[in-house]
Amino acid sequence: MDAISVIRTKRDRGELSPEQIDWVIDAYTRGEVADEQMSALAMAILLNGMNRTEIARWTAAMIASGERMDFSSLSRPTADKHSTGGVGDKITLPLAPLVAACGAAVPQLSGRGLGHTGGTLDKLESIPGWRALLSNEEMLHVLETTGAVICAAGDGLAPADKKLYALRDVTGTVEAIPLIASSIMSKKIAEGTGSLVLDVKVGSGAFMKNIADARELASTMVGLGTDHGVKTVALLTDMSTPLGLTAGNALEVRESVEVLAGGGPADVVELTIALAREMLDAAGVKDADPAKALADGSAMDVWRRMIAAQGGDPDAPLPVAREQHVVTAPSSGVLTRLDAYGVGVAAWRLGAGRARKEDPVQAGAGVELHAKPGDTVTAGQPLLTLHTDTPEKFDYALKSLEGAYDIAAEGTAYEPAPVVLGRIA
Repeated sequence: MDAISVIRTKRDRGELSPEQIDWVIDAYTRGEVADEQMSALAMAILLNGMNRTEIARWTAAMIASGERMDFSSLSRPTADKHSTGGVGDKITLPLAPLVAACGAAVPQLSGRGLGHTGGTLDKLESIPGWRALLSNEEMLHVLETTGAVICAAGDGLAPADKKLYALRDVTGTVEAIPLIASSIMSKKIAEGTGSLVLDVKVGSGAFMKNIADARELASTMVGLGTDHGVKTVALLTDMSTPLGLTAGNALEVRESVEVLAGGGPADVVELTIALAREMLDAAGVKDADPAKALADGSAMDVWRRMIAAQGGDPDAPLPVAREQHVVTAPSSGVLTRLDAYGVGVAAWRLGAGRARKEDPVQAGAGVELHAKPGDTVTAGQPLLTLHTDTPEKFDYALKSLEGAYDIAAEGTAYEPAPVVLGRIA
């Protein structure tokens, strides 16, 4: 086997053999296949696709590249959730402690930002002292004592995916459905969770721009999970508009705490509760009401214990960017569109994301929304506030917001898209 022949097979729209897939994943993990070569293969996969047989084998090879975890010693059933990535998608932060407060254990292995979408670990690392890297023993201890853990996948878990995940972020290949499906499911299956709920985003701010592609991705992942004995369900959810009122690391943590305190934006609360109900059902936990657990403070109690168990201070002030720039409404009327992709790219350019896999992120950078589609605005009122430590980034971020919102005449009827667009099981 050699990397060039594997690349040529997919470049020429051929089907990769099981032997080719097994070899290239193993060789890339060991460093025999260079980043440049895997980048070329990833681009060929993006352009020419993979069939179900190839995706299944690619996923199995990713799993086989490392260890598999076992949560059978825990005193409660496990349920995990994964989002395919969106703008302002801080749902994992309130969701994990909420589900734990209702009786399931949540072993949430999360990632960092990809392109214009935020990363859960980047967000949580804005909390002073919080650490993403835990040993397997530490992870099990936090799970048993608090009911939830959010951390990075260890080096031994699907190491092939860890390398490829970072590479996709900086080579324009994030959107490839086979690579998204295998990346997510290899980690989740190797993680050992008993059940899994997938949040597959649809819209301008998602990697899946239309409902057909989202259904294809969701069906592929549900099939992969089911074949490996993991009860898997997917919700298709709207990502044409940012979730909540913030996009950026510390900004989103602050908003998540508001949700756990019984407040927060309605769309974030709605999706958090919908996913919690799916997770509890998949885990076999009956007669638990996640809405009640948000209202009575029990989810907040789990959040505080979970953050502290990973070295964080839940009472510490969150970082604030040194510079702000306010974007005002150019006219009065009804805000009918606020493009999630434009907002996500602006947050990324302000420093909330990374252009290279080794880049740091700014904890305080991002975009704060002062209005959502359907709201009436007045000319000159704040529409968005941009946050960054590096004010020279403002002009670049503002370019991504050109044409990203529409304001119609006062009295214009607006029909919001539902948060949940469909379900696949």
